This record gives sequence, C-alpha cells and structure tokens, in this order.
Amino acid sequence: MSKFTTISSNLIVPGFHALSDPLRAKVLELLRDREMCVCDLCEILDVSQSKLSFHLKTLKEAKLLQSRQEGRWIYYSLNLAQFVILEQYLAEFRRFSPILPTRVCREED
Repeated sequence: MSKFTTISSNLIVPGFHALSDPLRAKVLELLRDREMCVCDLCEILDVSQSKLSFHLKTLKEAKLLQSRQEGRWIYYSLNLAQFVILEQYLAEFRRFSPILPTRVCREED
C-alpha cells in the first residue's frame, strides 16, 4: 500500500473535491500571482459574496487556501504546501504504478 493511504481521506480527497468545481478553479487561478480580498474576488468573478464564501470555505477546508484578516477584510492566498502534497500523491502513480497486462477472464461453466 502507498504511504498516502492514511492521509488520503484527510488531505487528498478534500483537495481533489475542491479542485473539481470551475468557480473554485478560477479562484485558484486568480490567486496564483498575489493574495486578494473577498471584495476583489467577487468583483472579478461577478459572483455574490455569499456564493463566493461557500466556495472559499471549501477551498480552506481542503487546505488549498490560507487567509488573514486586515481590518474588516479577509485576504486569501494559496497554501502552496498543500499543492505539493497533491502533486506528490499524483507523482506516486507515475513513478510506482506498473501498468500490468489485463488478466484474461475465464467463462464459468
């Protein structure tokens, strides 16, 4: 078994779930260059703050984002360490998963 088996339910699965939504993917793309406040994200993405808050919560729970508060605004940035974990998880498939020939099935009598 892979060393990632025990952490997959805590780190890997929520990460890939969070990445599966187009709006959340757009948020991550916007945060690639710099941190941004919620108001800027709402304006650029043309979504309400309540809708965006739901998606930001999902990204934070997946540990893909980190946040900091400054006054009444919350600023979000990427948590690159979590992206490294997801990248290493995928790299394990490439490095250690041999592609075996298909086993021939026998018909039952």
